Amino acid sequence: MAGYVSEAVIKRLPAYYRHLKELERDGVVQISSQGLGERMGLTASQIRQDINCFGGFGRQGYGYGVSDLRAHIGHIMGVDEKHSMIILGAGNIGRAVALADSFPQNGFETTAIFDVSAACVGMQVGALTVQDTAELERYLSENTADIAVLALPKSCAQQMADTLYSYGIRGFWNFAPLDLKLPKDASVVNVHLDEGLEVLSFRMKHNDL
Repeated sequence: MAGYVSEAVIKRLPAYYRHLKELERDGVVQISSQGLGERMGLTASQIRQDINCFGGFGRQGYGYGVSDLRAHIGHIMGVDEKHSMIILGAGNIGRAVALADSFPQNGFETTAIFDVSAACVGMQVGALTVQDTAELERYLSENTADIAVLALPKSCAQQMADTLYSYGIRGFWNFAPLDLKLPKDASVVNVHLDEGLEVLSFRMKHNDL
């Protein structure tokens, strides 16, 4: 893979993967950069630049083999491997993540869900039983987890992330309204739901820009 890849390109990779899976399901065998760009609202030049960040792919005059390009991008993102996830917080967001059908299809398997609330512990969420957070250290001593999903209040999210890091977890999907601060060998995606609505509000107000 090429050295530096911009954050903008990285954020577009899941969209490439999704559109290529849809094309593959529809029986499309090959597609040009122009055709893929029209489908995704990007220019053909942007499509080629993005894909070329990861090495040459496709042939001039032929375009891209849909299945090959989907597999290529899936490998780049690592979704051709299995990833185990645990969820901290069995509230609305935590339960929604646990019950999402698409995650297992893309290699992300939720193996456990934890909460501190006695009202939540023992509750069934799909095939999982909510465990007491006090059991977290024991669980991780007996099981591996690649990703921690933090669906927690802001007040305890950083402390929990630090604890999970000390237990060996290096991937964090954070829904708490703060940006986690962790060592450089940890990978963090912070999801701020309110910011998404604020961007939407801006676009609605300035849709002529």
